[in-house]
Amino acid sequence: MLHVDIPGPDAYRRLAAVRADACVSIYVETTPLTQQADASRIAFQNLARDAMAQLEAAGLDKRRALALAEHFDDIAEDDDFWAVQARSLAVLATPDSVRTFRLANRLSATVQVSDRFHLKPLLRAITFPHAGHVLALSENDARLVAFSADGAPQEVRVPGMPKDAASAVGKASINDRSHSRRIAGSEGQKVRLRQYARAVEAALRPVLRGETAPLILACNPPLEQIFRSVCSYPHLLADGFHEATDRSTPAELAAAARPILDASYAAEVADLRAHYASRLDQRRATTDVALAARAAAAGAVEALMVDMDAAIPGLIDEATGEVMFAEAEGAETYGVVDQIATLALNTGARVLAVRQQDIPEGAQLAAVLRYAM
Repeated sequence: MLHVDIPGPDAYRRLAAVRADACVSIYVETTPLTQQADASRIAFQNLARDAMAQLEAAGLDKRRALALAEHFDDIAEDDDFWAVQARSLAVLATPDSVRTFRLANRLSATVQVSDRFHLKPLLRAITFPHAGHVLALSENDARLVAFSADGAPQEVRVPGMPKDAASAVGKASINDRSHSRRIAGSEGQKVRLRQYARAVEAALRPVLRGETAPLILACNPPLEQIFRSVCSYPHLLADGFHEATDRSTPAELAAAARPILDASYAAEVADLRAHYASRLDQRRATTDVALAARAAAAGAVEALMVDMDAAIPGLIDEATGEVMFAEAEGAETYGVVDQIATLALNTGARVLAVRQQDIPEGAQLAAVLRYAM
């Protein structure tokens, strides 16, 4: 089982706003296997030592440096903490505070030291959280299951959810062929299924209100088409699965849903690549870091793809977007692409953290602009 705690968009923005004399961002690969945790712990300690060496070279006040070192020692010595990990660990520390996040995706080991946090690796967890809902729907059953990257799917209690189609329409069965006013036989069955689908949708509406997680439908036709025609939830995925669901456990439903969710993420990346290509001739697409920085500062970025592993050292003027590249990483520089992503997010851009091979031209970022610059 993976133990995961992912910051939401609001928490990400709060972290992005942090400024301090020393902000250390450590990302290290971990394992959910407790017996193999020592290797991750040693890797973390090595990265923490690298961070402290950078801060010493930058002349950080010794009392502040000691406070930061104590945070790292506390984490390194916490056996219970290392026993419950996922695939990556993010440690974001200042002399005054420390935050840790256990992530489901594998991240390259890195340490960044600056006056702000290096957050771009967290974007992957935020934009592709590997969480969602499955609606298992049949004439005999209606269940909502929530799943996430931690591998512990749970059935969600939905007040007012019909037990089955017959009870939803007040009938002993929806398959009887007797006349009832104007409906009978197969036509009557379709009417009853529409009534059932509307009852399920009405029960789900308050539970899913405000949610952005994908909803995956596990349902056989014709009920599938009927439910899709009445569903108002905007994040219902176009693809679902048709395997029998009445006796499926939440874990089985989640296992069937995850490949659909992965395919949805891949399609999202492919759509953004195609969108980028369609804007090239209009001078509304770029892989140039300096141009993307100016556009982000001006609120001109519509969508942005960034390499989740790369870090370009330098400084950026948040007002103008002017970039001053640095030759090497250090306590007085920070990730330029990281800051471009934050600026873009703060102005409503869609930002995806992806692998470099997913970015057009194999660049470290690709931006689609709201207007030509």
